[in-house]
Order: sequence, then C-alpha cells, then structure tokens
Amino acid sequence: MNTLKLLEPGNLVFEAAEEPGIPGVGEALVQVHRIGICGTDIHAFAGKQPFFSYPRILGHELGVEVLEIGPEVTNVKPGDSCAVEPYVNCGHCIACRRGRGNCCSAICVLGVHADGGMRERFILPARKLHPSSRLPYEKLALVEPLAIGAHAIDRAAVEPGETVLVIGAGPIGLSAIQFAQISGARVIVLDVNDARLLFCREQLGVDATINGLTENPVDTLQALTGGDFPTAVFDATGNPRSMMESFQYTAHSARLVFIGLFQGDVTFNDPNFHKRELTLMGSRNAQPEDFTRIIAAMEDGRLDTSPWITHRAPLLSVPSVFASWTKPETGVLKAMISVTGET
Repeated sequence: MNTLKLLEPGNLVFEAAEEPGIPGVGEALVQVHRIGICGTDIHAFAGKQPFFSYPRILGHELGVEVLEIGPEVTNVKPGDSCAVEPYVNCGHCIACRRGRGNCCSAICVLGVHADGGMRERFILPARKLHPSSRLPYEKLALVEPLAIGAHAIDRAAVEPGETVLVIGAGPIGLSAIQFAQISGARVIVLDVNDARLLFCREQLGVDATINGLTENPVDTLQALTGGDFPTAVFDATGNPRSMMESFQYTAHSARLVFIGLFQGDVTFNDPNFHKRELTLMGSRNAQPEDFTRIIAAMEDGRLDTSPWITHRAPLLSVPSVFASWTKPETGVLKAMISVTGET
C-alpha cells in the first residue's frame, strides 16, 4: 500500500506499508480518494507547525469511501462517501463533558498528532465520518476547512449588519468570509496578495478589500467604517506580526478571534485592550454539527467551493510538487491530491 510520509521538514517520501487490517468495535476501514492541502500541512513541511512531531503521515482534509465497518457502527455503511472529522477526542475530559470536544485536553488530530490520510487506506473511529449521497470526494475533502471557518464565526456570534474584518485570504480565511456573509455581516478582507484580494471581490463579492503592503489598514478601516472600526475581527494568518497588529483594527467592545496559530507568544498593549473592552478568543478545530450543516449547505448549493481549487496532483507526484505549493508566487489557493481516479 502506498503511504506518503513526512520524515522531517522538507522531506516527503513514499514508504511501503502493510494493509490496515480489520476494523474493531466502533471503527471503519476507509479508502482515501481526495486529500486537500492546508496551512497545517505547509507549516509542517516547513518545520513551523505547533503540536507536531516527525515522522508523520500528513492529511486531514479528506474525502473517503467506507470499505468495511466494525461491530456497533450504525452511522455509516460500506460504500458510503464521507467527509472526515479529524479531531479524535477522548469523550470524558472537562471540555468533552461540556460539549467542546474540538478542544479536548487529550485531542488527537489526524495528520498532526497521529498519522493522517496521505495513504490509500486506513482505519479510524466511525463516529468521525460524515456521509453524503450527493457530494463528490473533492467537495467532501473541503468540508473540514469550511468547518474551521464556520466554528470561528460561531465563536464570535456574528450578527446581521455588523462589520467583520477577516485577515488572511487563504482557505481558512475564505471559509470565515463565507460564513460571515451567511450570517448577514458586511465583510472586509485584509491580505498582502492582490490576486487573493481580487478573488475575494470577484468570486465571493466581499464589501471591501485592503492590501496591507500598499495601504495603511488603520486609516483605510477608519474610512470604510466611518471611524467605527469592525466589531468582529478574525485573524486567519498564523503570522505573529499580523496577529499582534490586529488589536489596532477593532472597534470598542469588539471581538477578536485568532483562527491561525504559531509557535510563540502574542503580546499587546494593555491600555488599548482595556479601553476598548475587547473580547479575545481562540478558535480551534470545529464541532461535529458543523460538518453536518456544511454538507447540507453544499448539497443545497448554498456553498460553492469550486473556484477554490487551483492546483491538482496525483498522490505519486506529490513529493515533486509539494515544495512549489508552499510558494505564494505559484498562486496556490487550495491544492487537491487524488489518490484514486474517480470523483
């Protein structure tokens, strides 16, 4: 069985692996069809991913087919096409008992803490599979990054009519944008890449964009909001400078949500923080119900992710192309790996 493993930063290699065997109680054996590449994979490749150790099989944005189920599995059956919720939580810590399994104290994220889906087949807890009878595998692989954005917007309880700023127009930022729009917010996007900002205007119809390299974000936000500034700000960059500067972009009484993360400390000016009475939140992973509602929205045509995928490659070609996907000049928005030829 083909398995692609990241042995160390910058070193992706194929290794022969044994077949995964028979699923146990509550488990399912799946065939991987599509794998989306995200910032987590790119940061791991660069050696900058928190909560990570090497060697590791990457891949947590997955479109899979159920091949076999173990005893006591009732939510899926062989032949089902599924999105994978890659956050394996313990079920009994304080976070899990409060219905917050996304930040379980012993969480094990596929492709980060445990081996993920860059392989042909593997076994995982069946409760982490979310089936769809209508979506192709490529779209099922996009459910997880959409869920990240949906959860972040829920964290801030975005309301109709308020002004939202999303910093970073990568896939996670795009998902936050779409769910902010669904919530009825006015959305402004800040990035340093003109091509991505153009995509946000033309494909997503955002209300305004700001290029942080050529404009002063504080002055532009002040002009765009009549001096009020956004009442909800989401940083999806995982860039320390961006995250620390985001405190300047908030309205008084606003919520600031960090979706991206990095290895290090965030510092901010306390008087500025207190005088605005800001609410600072971290947003981690997503909830099972996010997967359910996103699949329904995609099936109904309320969410269109088809413009997102800019690059595709078969699994066998990934070691030769992955490094290029990490470079902004190649224009990668979302790269998609095909493990099988079917859709």
